This record gives sequence, C-alpha cells and structure tokens, in this order.
Amino acid sequence: MGDRRIGLAVSDELGVIATPLAVLPAAGRKVDIPAIVALAEREGVAGIVVGLPIRDDGARTEQTDKAERFARRLAAATSLPVRLHDERYTTWEAQQRRAGRRRGGPDDAEAAAVLLESFLADLHFRDAGD
Repeated sequence: MGDRRIGLAVSDELGVIATPLAVLPAAGRKVDIPAIVALAEREGVAGIVVGLPIRDDGARTEQTDKAERFARRLAAATSLPVRLHDERYTTWEAQQRRAGRRRGGPDDAEAAAVLLESFLADLHFRDAGD
C-alpha cells in the first residue's frame, strides 16, 4: 500500500506461486478499501496481505503506523483475514527480477508478488514446524 500506487498480486490455489495482478492508483482509503475488497471477492482469494514498511534496522516509521491503520480498516470492511507482512526489500527484489527479464523498471504489482511469496513461504515454513 503506497501513497501513490497499490500493487496487487494473487497466488495459485496451493499458495506456492504469486503472480502480479494489477496496480491501483491510490485514491484514499474511502476508494482504495472498497476497490481492494471488490477485487479480492472477484478473484476469490482466501485472505489479504498488506505490506508492513519497516526500516532496515527494524525500527518503525510513520508509514508503519499508516499501513497498520489501513490493514485494520481493510479488515473491518471484509470477512477475509487481513495480515501484515514485512515488506523490506520487496521493491529491490522486484527490480532484480525485472532487470533479469530485461523489461522496464519495477512496478508495484511485481513488488506485491514478492511480498506475497515471502508471506506464503513463511506460512509454509511455520506449518512445516507443527
């Protein structure tokens, strides 16, 4: 969830592969939240992951608080589970992927796919430990 754009990604039914889906122009929570909920319902997703911006040293920022508020408001607008996940290095990873494919610069949907893959990997790792 950015100030200017919101990258969206979805995973396959097994929760293994994340694919960039779309980029929404950020228009404020009163527009963004219903748009995300409608898209989630249309795509039939099982949950929503919101990127949690944290500094490299683990410190919180103003953006951290903003993302948490957005996630709470999003959770109140849907029956789907909404989870926050550390988004450090997602833009960098998206840039590396796109550079490797010799396509243009990174986009927010690619970064969202990186975030979702990280979330899913952590989820599978936790499940494997049970």
